[in-house]
Amino acid sequence: MSIPVVDVPDMTLDTETETLLELAEPERKEVGGQWSLPFLLEIGTEEIPDWMIPTALENLRLSFEKLEIPHESVRLDATPRRLVLRAEGLAARQPDSVERVLGPPKSAPPQAVAGFARKQGIAYLDDLKVESTPKGEYYTCLKKVPGRNTKDILAEALPGVILGLYFPKTMYWTGKGGPRFIRPIRWIVALLGPDIIPFELAGVRSGRLTSGHRRLGAREIAVTTADYERRLGDHGVVLSAEERRHRIRHGMAGIRIKPDDKLLETLVYLTECPMPIQGNFDPQFLELPEEVLITVMRHHQRYFSVQDAEGKLAPQFVAVMNIPSDPEGFVRRGNERVLRARFNDARFFWETDQKKPFAGRKQDLANVTFQAKLGSYLAKTERMMQLARELGGDAHAVRAAELSKIDLTTELVKEFTELQGVVGGLYARVQGESEPVWQAIYDHYKPESMEDAIPRNRTAQIVALADKLDTLRGCFGVGLIPTGSRDPFALRRAAQGVVRILIEGRFEISLFDFVGDDEALKAFFAERVRYYFKDIRGFAYDEINACMAASVGWGNLVDLAARLERVRALRASPDFEPLAAAFKRIANILQQAQDTGFTALPSGIDEALLEAGPERELYQEFRRIAGQPIENAISRLRPKIDLFFDKVLVNAPDPAVRQNRLTLLQTLLAEFSTIADFSEIVTNS
Repeated sequence: MSIPVVDVPDMTLDTETETLLELAEPERKEVGGQWSLPFLLEIGTEEIPDWMIPTALENLRLSFEKLEIPHESVRLDATPRRLVLRAEGLAARQPDSVERVLGPPKSAPPQAVAGFARKQGIAYLDDLKVESTPKGEYYTCLKKVPGRNTKDILAEALPGVILGLYFPKTMYWTGKGGPRFIRPIRWIVALLGPDIIPFELAGVRSGRLTSGHRRLGAREIAVTTADYERRLGDHGVVLSAEERRHRIRHGMAGIRIKPDDKLLETLVYLTECPMPIQGNFDPQFLELPEEVLITVMRHHQRYFSVQDAEGKLAPQFVAVMNIPSDPEGFVRRGNERVLRARFNDARFFWETDQKKPFAGRKQDLANVTFQAKLGSYLAKTERMMQLARELGGDAHAVRAAELSKIDLTTELVKEFTELQGVVGGLYARVQGESEPVWQAIYDHYKPESMEDAIPRNRTAQIVALADKLDTLRGCFGVGLIPTGSRDPFALRRAAQGVVRILIEGRFEISLFDFVGDDEALKAFFAERVRYYFKDIRGFAYDEINACMAASVGWGNLVDLAARLERVRALRASPDFEPLAAAFKRIANILQQAQDTGFTALPSGIDEALLEAGPERELYQEFRRIAGQPIENAISRLRPKIDLFFDKVLVNAPDPAVRQNRLTLLQTLLAEFSTIADFSEIVTNS
């Protein structure tokens, strides 16, 4: 494909030097008797995968902050070929400091003490101090440490900052054993005010030379901290991601784009000078399912789909170039040719797959491996069918489970793997399967993210649960448990999907019935449940701890959600925190008593042993409100408990009275701990 190139002559470094010297002085200002300077770090590379860039920028910021160099502000930017950090307000020199130096112990020989004093430049032994430490008494002194030049600190630290950035994958490019990075580093700009911060990394020396757009700019451009962004702009690079995002949106104004924020973000970090262009394709391709056409455009070409006035797919697309204009239409026509070829491939695969009955492909799954230790997808299918039955699925759910993985044998899914499930649903619909069945096949990979919806109906939800639970049980059963950032079978996503489907689909079943005795898997689910309720639903961590405590259980996630709502509502009551504190006190008293052999009276509370006053009043109030929701009882219960602890000695000298009082407290705690273990609530008292 021919793309016009704008020729921009390289500027010689000699010409740049005069300009740099003119701009150098305004780059610094005097604050508090010290020069305050701007800092610029640009890591120039081959193209970085777009989805890795935001995380890399955040890591870069954190790494810079760990240097503990005082500064006023930090700004981060990136394009596919550069990661950039700019900071304002760095001192030219760090302030002097005083550090405490530990010497020999007080019991050391005089010559050892004298040697320590000489080494520290101390003329008189009386200037040493004796301080107590965990190891005993030691001689110490205070030593003045001169502040270092900030440029020297950065020169030492920046190679480690750069190579310490986290990427899911890294590579050697200077030879095995050399440094690793996501892509080869081609240049480094490192400036503090007018000065270069000198260091070398993988044979690349830091300097003030950056690189412009591959087609629109010069290969070497000298910059200062003052003109850096402008100079890049002169050479075809839009440094700001927000500005690139704005240009793409502005260029698509007036076009009915199918909304796709993720694609927009991808294109923001794939381009340095983005410009949308609109193209067309043959309307005959609209005979293919929209899902297929949209997948080809989005996942393979990174095009936006266009809708007509009725919201249906139109025979148009929007591509985003990495150059500012296409006056002759070369780029547009090239994109149209590529898309036509891709659509022809999709139509060929669609028509070829239809020649064989969909259900007739089931035995082909025996040749598709799910996991080496867990067998084929045919074996997985049989397990899913059984799980669908156990989950209460009807004949439709079992049939959908049986057909759910068959599309893995089709040519269309082999070519367009993003269409797994979707293609199966489409083929099942075309070949006469019932609506609940084909919809369940279509949806059973959902939800694929926290933003994605759960499957649309009960049948689809059951098949999705069967798929995810089978994967989780199987992988944990053979020891394939996620560690750190490694999760090759996406088990965290599968578990999160199970949690969301059970809660949002309102499945009144116990998750534990499908986890079995696998404590590692139960703990894995507990982590996902906590994440869902804390980070997605916004419950406080102590509310979650209280409602998931062993004494109340959490296997039924619908019930857990309801109890969390009740606890959150209760928390607004002025009686809640004092009552929670009282329950915590009761739990501690009972634990201490149990440690010394206490067991509750088997016959229950002996009324004859109750002392008149606060103890009997608490018991009588308990009898009146027993069986009522705690919401109705909290205001009546709280003052009785407060008075009991204020006036009654639980550990009475009489063993029978003591056991009776402990039994009263245990009965009280059990009665009102059915929704949560309130002793887990964090209170201010």
